[in-house]
Amino acid sequence: MEMQNEKQGLIIGRNAVAEALKSGRAIDCLLVAKGERGGSIGKIIGQCRDKGIVVKETDKRKLDKICEGENHQGVAAWAAVHEYSSIEDILANAESKGEEPFVIICDEIEDPHNLGAIIRTADACGAHGIIIPKRRGVALTYAVGKVSAGAVEYVPVARVSNLPNTIEELKEKGFWVYGADMDGKRWDEQDYSGKVALVVGSEGKGVSRLVREKCDFVVSLPMKGKINSLNASVAAGILMYEIAKHR
Repeated sequence: MEMQNEKQGLIIGRNAVAEALKSGRAIDCLLVAKGERGGSIGKIIGQCRDKGIVVKETDKRKLDKICEGENHQGVAAWAAVHEYSSIEDILANAESKGEEPFVIICDEIEDPHNLGAIIRTADACGAHGIIIPKRRGVALTYAVGKVSAGAVEYVPVARVSNLPNTIEELKEKGFWVYGADMDGKRWDEQDYSGKVALVVGSEGKGVSRLVREKCDFVVSLPMKGKINSLNASVAAGILMYEIAKHR
């Protein structure tokens, strides 16, 4: 049963993918078997690129495995569990509540369980939205939706092409950007008032260099044991509630 849940959202075959695009369904990624570019697949690829959907070329045997032996005709697509929002939607969410905006930026988080847990905590602590990258990070998969325990229905998630540029745009709108990473200042000695964006990186790499350079502040949690880092969603949860205290 768990395997079936993980496979929810996979659209298989040319007609099915074409109809999903035609209906306006949110698509995270198009998978195309290597060498398949002609006919209707070429048209599907063009439509995806027009819509800004990531197109990935993959080995046919790998696509066979993903589709679990079903006849994919050289193409499949991952659908999002929920429609994506825009950054403007997130800011409007804060404005509608009469609050200064508080957003979480997920930098190259690849584990769906981490993203789902972050969305769930964001809803609980009153954050107004999440920003994720189109590439090098997990999308709004059905696994993410399941882990979020329904919070994905209430927390707007925006997907952007370039995180450093997006951070720069937020700073121009008056945001203070805090990066959660090693070798930063104490997390509990900061003033988190005003418009705040919290950047959370992946467990293995932390916040990427280009994104870290855009942060106004870098904050760290103390690690007193033998392990030198926390799970990304756990660290994010601690910091989100610390920020919420100042609002």
